[in-house]
Amino acid sequence: MRRAAVRTPTARPPLTLAVPALLAVAFLALPLVGILARTEWGELAGHLSSPGTVEALKLSLVVSFWALGISLLLGIPLAWLLARVPFPGKAVVRSLVLLPMVLPPTVGGVALLLGFGRRGLLGPWLEDTFGITLPFHTSGAVLAATFVAMPFLVISLEGALGGLRPRYEETAASLGASPVRVFFTVTLPMVAPGVIAGAALTWARALGEFGATITFAGNLPGATQTLPLQVYLLLQDEPEAATSVSLLLLAIAMAVLVALRGRWTGGPADRARRAVPETGAGRGAGPAKAPVTEAVPDPVTAEPAGGAAVGPVVGDTAGPPGERWPMRADVTGFTRLTLDAEPGTTIAVVGPNGAGKTTLLRALLGLTPRAHARLTLGDTDVTALPPHLRRVAWVPQDGALFPHMTAVANTAYGLRVQGVARAEARREAQGWLDRLGVGHLAHRRPAQLSGGQAGRVALARALAARPRLLVLDEPLAALDQTTRAHVRHTLRTHLAGFGGVCLIVTHDPVEAVSLADRVLVLDEGRALQEDSPSEVTRHPRSPWVARMLGRNAWPGTATPDGLALDGGGTLVAAEPAPAGTPALAIVAPEAVSVHREKPAGSPRNVWPGTVREITSSGSRLRVLITSDRAPDLVAEITPQAAAELGLVDGASVWTSVKATETTVVAL
Repeated sequence: MRRAAVRTPTARPPLTLAVPALLAVAFLALPLVGILARTEWGELAGHLSSPGTVEALKLSLVVSFWALGISLLLGIPLAWLLARVPFPGKAVVRSLVLLPMVLPPTVGGVALLLGFGRRGLLGPWLEDTFGITLPFHTSGAVLAATFVAMPFLVISLEGALGGLRPRYEETAASLGASPVRVFFTVTLPMVAPGVIAGAALTWARALGEFGATITFAGNLPGATQTLPLQVYLLLQDEPEAATSVSLLLLAIAMAVLVALRGRWTGGPADRARRAVPETGAGRGAGPAKAPVTEAVPDPVTAEPAGGAAVGPVVGDTAGPPGERWPMRADVTGFTRLTLDAEPGTTIAVVGPNGAGKTTLLRALLGLTPRAHARLTLGDTDVTALPPHLRRVAWVPQDGALFPHMTAVANTAYGLRVQGVARAEARREAQGWLDRLGVGHLAHRRPAQLSGGQAGRVALARALAARPRLLVLDEPLAALDQTTRAHVRHTLRTHLAGFGGVCLIVTHDPVEAVSLADRVLVLDEGRALQEDSPSEVTRHPRSPWVARMLGRNAWPGTATPDGLALDGGGTLVAAEPAPAGTPALAIVAPEAVSVHREKPAGSPRNVWPGTVREITSSGSRLRVLITSDRAPDLVAEITPQAAAELGLVDGASVWTSVKATETTVVAL
């Protein structure tokens, strides 16, 4: 049973705004109502079927479609240039594009005469060299219509291109697609609504062009006398027929606008509803699941539920078996470091927001001016190569799946641009999707996938492209815990036989420890630490990394007894660093004892504090305690201990840390 729609009460608009708005509507509608009221409906068919009107209509269609074709041929590249390429004088070029829209049409016709007429700048050369005379010829009418109509296409398409995130095109380039291929396979299909809207407006404007046409091309029946010019002539002798022909032009214009409004130019909410089918979850909806249940891996076989095998997949390594690609990168700019890695090495890149992690990846891809990487893969220096020739595959944070392609087409994209036959590419792509547990979703588009499903498809696309260097920007962030474990296992299996190097940006300590051979810690574009996961875990040299690993971390200056903390207070340590050196104190939360009274006995570090937050961490509780005598710290205790102590938010407590439980790391 359908539920009746419930109207949400809205505030009445103020009269000071509503009255002028209604007057504006009446002002715009009255002339159109006048045409409808004055039309002789009984004579309408006769007026529209008269020989002169039919001939003018045919000529108008020829001129408008030629103008549309020329506008598409020239306007699409121009819109792309304005939207994508920075160059000196862009504002001037954009003004030239807009000028015909605000220029009086007759002035535009005069300008065309002075440019392309027999005495114009280019006209004599065209006539002497090619025998082409534009004025008073159908080609002149086409030129005039193109001049006034093409800006509608350029402006509409430039707006669509400006709203398209470059990340889609950058990802396509990282998969091996040349700029031209990216434009025709990714950019143009994704802005197709803008192209169609601009083309419709351009055609309608060309169909109705009058001033520039009569000034530049004249009013010759059968050659340049289009339908608007026919209306002008009929007004002098047959005003009733002129009204009927005007009604025809009005109907065509309204049909174009209604079609655009209903399909391409609705409000943001309308576009969002059209983009996400009823049966799927949109990307903007977060991790909401699509109707098909996510494949859950079997804990023993690591196979996705539903029988999808996790066996060997064609294309499991980049290129022919046995090829190896060590990496050397010297990065300068915002991010400054040197990386040397042997084939098969996986490096986890960690650090706080703004540390330069993504900038490092984009520098390796050749996609950012903020940093420059002198990059060598194997024996090949790829520094001077464009992104599509580097063989560096990238998975950005949001996956950047091409919305107009299915999951299997997305995954096969890198293989197809490398020249692999379509059937073979789709077979390999299907294998990768099966391996990552999303093979049953191969024919769905990104809008029909949940966030986790889309993340796995994006990862499959990068792995299938046979890269020499993999750069993954938080590839597992959108996955739930169970799926993440399965995908992590699959990724680790692939990386074990991968002949290149893999860089993974992550905020998950489990990923850093389980996937990486080395951990690179960045902060403000500098490498603070690069070591094995076990060493970084035992002796983190960054407060952020220590906190990521769940430990308390306090920077300070080493003293003979321990550390003078930057935030105030002192800390006694059993093994202090050399006095006077910058250092970091690391204390595990489980090493922090919590008391309601000041403790007596052996603890060397005792502070009073206040409970500010209690959160659950598995079977234990993490308690945030603040103090004016020491930095904030986190203690980890059992729920039973919290109950016995009566811990609540705002409770006054004492904390203690033994000197032997404190690790001091020199920075």
